[in-house]
Amino acid sequence: MDKTSRKISNQDINPCLEESDASHKCLDTCNYDRSKCSAYFQRYKNCRKYWHNIMVQRRRDGIKPEMPTAAERLEMLSAIGGKPY
Repeated sequence: MDKTSRKISNQDINPCLEESDASHKCLDTCNYDRSKCSAYFQRYKNCRKYWHNIMVQRRRDGIKPEMPTAAERLEMLSAIGGKPY
């Protein structure tokens, strides 16, 4: 596994791993018909946008690491009652 693949599949680095896997699975089951998987793509896009905004805010506030760890993200999501995307 190359460095990029490990980075993408690392839960601490990629906060949208679940959404990414779901969209890939949809493509596999729908014979790569992208029109049938648009809801999965949109959910992934919303996830990336949400966590990007969190990362930018933490960078502005001087919080390190800029991307919260997987444990911190779970704590944040449970505090707001689940995924907002």
